[in-house]
Amino acid sequence: MSNTNSTVTGTTNAVPAHTPDILRHDTPIGQLYQHFFGSDSSTTSRLIFILAITAILLLLVKMVRWLSNWLIYKSHEKRNPLGLVTQQPKFITVTWLAVSGISFVIYFLAIGLVLQEIFDINLTTYLASASILGLAVSFGSQGLVQDIVTGLTLIFCDTMDVGDLVEIVGSATVSGRVEQIGLRFTVVVNFFNQRVMIPNRTIANVSRFPHGGVDAYGDVHLPSGSGGEQAVKVVEEIAKGMKEQFGAIIFGEPGIETVNGQPGGSFLRVHFRIWPGQSSLIETTFRQRVVSALKTIDPSYSDWQVPVTYRASAFKRPDK
Repeated sequence: MSNTNSTVTGTTNAVPAHTPDILRHDTPIGQLYQHFFGSDSSTTSRLIFILAITAILLLLVKMVRWLSNWLIYKSHEKRNPLGLVTQQPKFITVTWLAVSGISFVIYFLAIGLVLQEIFDINLTTYLASASILGLAVSFGSQGLVQDIVTGLTLIFCDTMDVGDLVEIVGSATVSGRVEQIGLRFTVVVNFFNQRVMIPNRTIANVSRFPHGGVDAYGDVHLPSGSGGEQAVKVVEEIAKGMKEQFGAIIFGEPGIETVNGQPGGSFLRVHFRIWPGQSSLIETTFRQRVVSALKTIDPSYSDWQVPVTYRASAFKRPDK
């Protein structure tokens, strides 16, 4: 009888080697849970609590991002008092980087807290191990580190801003409008509407065209006599046709003015605003059309009578 009672008692008082739902408050989440709810928490409730906190923090980050986008949108319409700040394209880039960085930290800490609750991994050890692992990865990925350092330099040294038309020289030469300056890549949209992602470490030189593109001037020397008046009409039609055919490259309507009293005779100055890197459109297509048309008026007309010059100027983009 005594042996039986001893056996029953031993069975009743035995503690399982592993209990999946332990009541505890010796972890940061357990203490936080006890502070808010006034009781110890189980593993399941703590995990739910971690997920809830993570969701709330991410929601706040998304709200900050939405607010920044709203301020940027309103600043373009000049409807908010922060326009002087938010009209700067750098504000857009820094906001996106801050949101991405904060989101990464939230995910990183949430994973550490979950591991602590499930596998009883010390949070300090987790953070230290992750730091060492990150350092090792950074040494093994020097290209990644170079991308990040160069990206920060581009952002904070005003090398270029979102919305600028630039020519970037590196492993390849790319011309277009800057869409995004990230820590890994700079995204440029070229005149084919292609999104070109350029690794930051490959950027060697940046040619920046403030607020727009390039002014191209074609000076068409006019034949003497009655042929000059006819030539003006011909050139005007050619300039108009260039805009209609190459509207994706030529900004706005071409400007035309007659310059008289020059030592070399009168000439017609045709002013185009074009995408950077598209000078061949004026030097070849426009010039060839003009020379071919004016040869019917003056058979001796030559290419040298249509010189082309360029000048970068600041002007508002037509899409703004």
